[in-house]
Formats: sequence, structure tokens, C-alpha cells
Amino acid sequence: MADPKGFLKADRQVAERRPVEERINDWQEVYPGGMGRALLPIITEQAGRCMDCGIPFCHQGCPLGNIIPEWNDLVWRDDWRGAIERLHATNNFPEFTGRLCPAPCETACVLGINQPAVTIKNVEVSIIDKAWEAGYVSPQPPEWLSGKTVAVVGSGPAGLAAAQQLTRAGHTVAVYERDDKPGGLLRYGIPEFKMEKQHLDRRLEQMKREGTVFRSGVEVGAGVLTGGALKDRYDAVVLAIGATVPRDLPVPGRELKGIHQAMEFLPQANRVALGETVEDQIRADGKHVVIIGGGDTGADCLGTSTRQGAASITQLEILPEPPTDRPEGQPWPTYPMTFRISSAHEEAGDRVYSVSTKEFLGDDEGNVRALRLVEVRFEGGTFVEVEGSEREIPAELVLFAMGFLGPEGPGLVDQLGVELDGRSNVVRDSSYMSSVPGVFVAGDAGRGQSLIVWAIAEGRAAASAVDKYLTGSTTLPAPIPPTARPLVV
Repeated sequence: MADPKGFLKADRQVAERRPVEERINDWQEVYPGGMGRALLPIITEQAGRCMDCGIPFCHQGCPLGNIIPEWNDLVWRDDWRGAIERLHATNNFPEFTGRLCPAPCETACVLGINQPAVTIKNVEVSIIDKAWEAGYVSPQPPEWLSGKTVAVVGSGPAGLAAAQQLTRAGHTVAVYERDDKPGGLLRYGIPEFKMEKQHLDRRLEQMKREGTVFRSGVEVGAGVLTGGALKDRYDAVVLAIGATVPRDLPVPGRELKGIHQAMEFLPQANRVALGETVEDQIRADGKHVVIIGGGDTGADCLGTSTRQGAASITQLEILPEPPTDRPEGQPWPTYPMTFRISSAHEEAGDRVYSVSTKEFLGDDEGNVRALRLVEVRFEGGTFVEVEGSEREIPAELVLFAMGFLGPEGPGLVDQLGVELDGRSNVVRDSSYMSSVPGVFVAGDAGRGQSLIVWAIAEGRAAASAVDKYLTGSTTLPAPIPPTARPLVV
């Protein structure tokens, strides 16, 4: 274990972010010098707060099975090489999870029962950033080739995890991505201020040197390469296409100009932040922006709109404002719904809870100018409008950040003929195989919209199943079955 009395001597501490007035004028990460470097002065003491709890429930909170107490101890002992070896044993991409995961491991931390939890996520990102700087991360090409070929469709976290595991197992892996560069939502969905793309690019370079082939700009199922042709060409196929069908809001005025899905707005902004030119870019400059949806995607829209110079930003959420402390009905070690403040919320914007959108109002030119909302309360299992609470708020740009329904059906999914469940997710058996032999499914395409840490865990587990399917046995780890779900009460 780490310092036996660490949790008694030190309080929880996190790195300070750059001043708001500074960071809203650029697209760099909000931490000075990057998150990992900003944490170095405090991280040894913070790792030392990990206690000898006997049964580390942080393992339960993390679907990857990260060996958290061990790498906390190694950081406290200043053994950074040992720490990255322990971390990489269960997580292919800790630089992604350390920046983007909401850390269910921390809400399951035993210390968190009566004290602030260990800063597990911060220790994680410190380990990997230090490892990259020290040269501890290098390509791990296979010692031999199996002669088997695998196509991975989609280069988000699930697809990348599956591809890296299968490449290292000796299979010849090609990753197909319809965008011009690999990374999926990691590249074009996550703003630069949350994760600079240098972290993605250097990991992709490692994978290329290991032997993984990336074929960007190829949308399987939409051109010459059909789903059937892909299946015939490869010994196995892994669908890691995500759940990309966005939830819409079909209320009066939806057809007005200026109303967009978050995934129309964010990718364009990310491209421009990286120096690309986007024609007819959706921008927030000088506009009254309304974001419908209170989750992480909504916060990403908020931070992006702030940096583009929005006149005002209002974020709407149909649910009541959550409490600051863990609710009684969501006991430890579950992940509680509490009031959280992201870096974007520190910068600008108003959050309005318990409201529902009734109508979008337009001007004479067909542009949205306002939004009519009504307060709601939850009664009898449904939302009920509060009489007399309707009001209008200015809205010249409306962004939908209400989540996703499932994978896109037309094209690849239809061509392969895989079975779908009632929520339009691809059905898998216990080995992540779809109803079509040789076609496996990992990540949100089978699970539904979820967290990055679950996507990586599924990618690793699906790779284990594919390896066994191709060779008859496997030594690759399988952290979770496809039926695994977060602990809830």
C-alpha cells in the first residue's frame, strides 16, 4: 500500500486550472502545461491517500479492472515505470480515460464513505503523461503473425482498444474510419480544451508502428466496400461504430434555421481549432445560445460557445437540479447523480433545471429567435407541466445535446443483416458475436450510449473473443462480459 497514514494526513487536492479570462481565449487544455504536468507537484501525496482498505471497491467501479491500489503505491514510491506497467496491464489508453472519464472508480473508493475520495483519475493521467515524457511508452509489435485478418469498423475508443489488442496478438488488423482521420469522437467530438489531439495522435502512431493499418475516409457500406464484401475479405469483423443516431426534439418550430445537433456543431469547431477551414461553419459569435441537455456533451457545447464569443449561453435540463452531496437513494459505492461543475461551467453560462421545451419561435427570415419553455415536475412516473410557468428566452442558436439512440441502421448494419434489439442496438452473445458468425460488436453499438471506460473495456473483451474465435484459445484479458452494467440500486 501507499503511505499507511496518508489519508489521515492529507486532504484531497486537485490541480488548479488556468485563469478563466486566459483560457477562454484559446483552445489549449485548461490546465497549465497540460493536466499531467500540472498535477506533478501534488500527486505523490495524493497517491499516498490510498488506504489499505482490504477490498478495494474502486475495482468494482472501474469496468477495466484497473489495479488502482498498486499503481497508487508505486507513484507514492516514485516508481513511475512500474506504475505505467501496472496501468497499461488493464488500460490501453489511460491518457484518454484520465482526461475524459467521469471516474466511477472514485465514487466507489472506500475512503469516500466518510472522506473525500482518492484522486484516482488524476493519478492515472499523471502516470501516463510522465511515462510519455520519460520514454516509457513504446510500440509492442507481435513476435509472430497468425495469418488471420481482422477488420475493425470504427476508430473510437472501443475500436482502437480492440485493434491494438488483436494486433499485439499477432493478427493483421485494418481499422476503417469514415472520417478523414482516425479517432472517432475522440478527435472530432471532444473539444481541444478537454483533450488536445496530440495525445490521440501519438497513441495512433504507436499503433501504426505495432502494425495496425488505418484506412480513413472509407465508409464501409456506403460505396464499393459493402458489408458483405468486408466480411468476405476478412476472417473476422469487429463493429465498433458507436451509437451515433442523435435524439431529436420534434416540437413546433424545429424546422427553423439555427437549430442543430451537438454533433453538427462540435466537429466543425474542433476542425477549426486544429487549423482547418470549414465552409459555412455553425458559430456562436454574438448569439444567444441555448443548449438542450445537461450532460458532458452539453458542457462541451458550452465551452466551445464561450470560446467563440457567444452573447449568452443557457443550458436547459428537464431533470431537477441534483444535490451537492450523495443522495440517500444512491448509496456508496454506486455512481451518484450530484451537482458537478466542469471547467466549462466555471467559464460562462446559466444552467436551468426542471424545464421542458414547448416551441421554437422564428423571425421573418425563418431563423430561430426564441425558445418557449415550461417548468415541469416529476409526478406518477412522468413529467407534468407547472401551470402558469411558461416563458420565452432568446435563442439564436439552439444545440441539441440530449444523447444518442443507437447505431445507424442504413448501410453497413442492414447489409450485414445483424439482429437488433428493441433499442436498435446490435445484439451480441456472451462472446460479443452478433447473430452473423464472425461479426463481433464492441462499445456503444451493442451496449448503447455509455462511458469511454466501458468502451475500452468492451474493446479489450471483444478482442479476446475474436482471438479465441480465430485460433481456438486466447491469453488476452476479457475484463467484462457484454451483459455487465454499472452498479445501481
